[in-house]
Amino acid sequence: MHWLSVFLVAPLVVLAKDPQKELIDLAAAGNGLIRLDAHSFDLLTGPNRNWSAAIQFTAMDKRRRCEPCREFDPSWNEEHRDSHFFATLDFDEGQAVFQSLGLTSAPVVYIYPATEGPRLAANAKTGPLKYDFSNGFEAGPLAAQISSHTPIPIPYTAPIDWGRWATFVAGFLGFLSMLRFIAPILQNKWTWAVGTILTSLVMTSGYMFTQIRNVPYTGTNGQWIAAGYQNMYGQEVQVISLICTLHLSLRPPYLTVYLDGVLAFSFLMLTVIVPYQTSPSRQRLQIYLWMAVILIVYSVLVTLFKVKNRGYPFRLFL
Repeated sequence: MHWLSVFLVAPLVVLAKDPQKELIDLAAAGNGLIRLDAHSFDLLTGPNRNWSAAIQFTAMDKRRRCEPCREFDPSWNEEHRDSHFFATLDFDEGQAVFQSLGLTSAPVVYIYPATEGPRLAANAKTGPLKYDFSNGFEAGPLAAQISSHTPIPIPYTAPIDWGRWATFVAGFLGFLSMLRFIAPILQNKWTWAVGTILTSLVMTSGYMFTQIRNVPYTGTNGQWIAAGYQNMYGQEVQVISLICTLHLSLRPPYLTVYLDGVLAFSFLMLTVIVPYQTSPSRQRLQIYLWMAVILIVYSVLVTLFKVKNRGYPFRLFL
C-alpha cells in the first residue's frame, strides 16, 4: 500500500513546476513583461520568494478612460530586465486584487523585494514599496528609483529622440538660411540697446519677483501698492517700471532699476540730446525741462516708498 501511494504521488511531484521557473516562462512569453491575473499575482508576490518584482497596476481598457495609464505604459514597457521581474496587472484582469490592496486609482507601481536568498535587501525589508510618481511618467526616474530597492541595479539608456533632433536640425538650417536677411538687424547697435533696456526692465522692475511668488495683480480691496518692501502686486510692477530711476539703492532688488522708465529717459535726454543743441536758449530750456521732470517723477517715486512703508522718513516735493 505504501509503494502504491508513492507511485500515485510521484507524477504529481514531477508535474509541479518551480514557481520561479514558471515566472521566468511567463516573462519570456510576454517579451520580458508578465501579464498578471489573480493567480499569477499571488504566485509572484508569494511570501517565500527569492526574487524581486515590480508590478504596475493599471487600467488600459478604453472604457476606463485612464489617460495617465496610457501615458505611463510605454515607460513601463521599456524597463524589462532578467534580474528583476516586471509585471502588469490590469484592472479588468484582477479586480479582486485591486480591492484587496485598496487601490482606487491607476497607475500604481509596487516594488516587492525578495524575502529570502541572496537578493534579500540589506535592510531586510520585505514589504511592498510604492513608487513615487512625483518625477513624472518618464522611464529614467522609474529605473533609478526601482534600482534603489533592488540588489541589482536596473540599467536604462534613454532612446534617441529623433523628433527633437529633426526639429533642432530643421531650425538650425532655417536660421542659417535667414541669417543673411537678419544680419543687418543683429549688427545694429540700436537693436542691442533696446534688447538690453527691455531685459533690464524685465529682470529688475519686479516682474521676476511677481512671477516666482505668483502674486495677484491687485489686492483684495483693489489696492495696487502692497505694504512692505518684501511684497509687491502686479500692477505695482507696471507703475514702478514706468517711472523707475537709473539707480535707487533701496534693499528690495525690485526697487533698483537701471536704464528704464521716465527718469532714465530724462537722464538720457540730458546726456545724449541736450549737449548737441546748437541754440543756447533751446539748450537751456531743455535743461530746465528735463530737470523739472526728474524732480517731479522722483518725488512721486519717493511718495510710493512712503506708502509701502509708513516709517520712511524722506520726502521731496509731494
